[in-house]
Amino acid sequence: MEYVLVKTLHVVSSTILFGTGIGSAFYMLLASVQRDAGIAHFVIRRVVIADWLFTTPAVIVQPATGVYLMHLAGFPLSSTWLALSIALYVLAGACWLPVVWLQIRMRELAAQAAASGTPLPGAFRRCLRIWVALGIPAFVALVAVFYLMVAKPA
Repeated sequence: MEYVLVKTLHVVSSTILFGTGIGSAFYMLLASVQRDAGIAHFVIRRVVIADWLFTTPAVIVQPATGVYLMHLAGFPLSSTWLALSIALYVLAGACWLPVVWLQIRMRELAAQAAASGTPLPGAFRRCLRIWVALGIPAFVALVAVFYLMVAKPA
């Protein structure tokens, strides 16, 4: 029973992590390419909140429940699929941390532009390009982790 509860928490937190990430990315990208500072600020402000409320706890719960599941199931850390999963999760996290900073920066740039009635500045577009460039490998890495967790290839 303990294994099922921990695995349920692990699956739910992975769903929250992935779902919040892809949903936030979709809306933030759409709002950003509109080039309307007010819309961008409105959406990005909420994306930052969603990251703190949903993504951050899921990022913490994932490895905690994952390590405990490894222990309960008796999987050795030396399993190739498990080591690769951990490496990909770390890669996704390494991409996510600067993304959080970029989102906060973009929120501030959009707020300033909206308040002054000016277009989104070049710095906003530069942040957006980096945000997208970091989001793609993070997304691919998490999809690969999902595959490895389900398939557990030898």
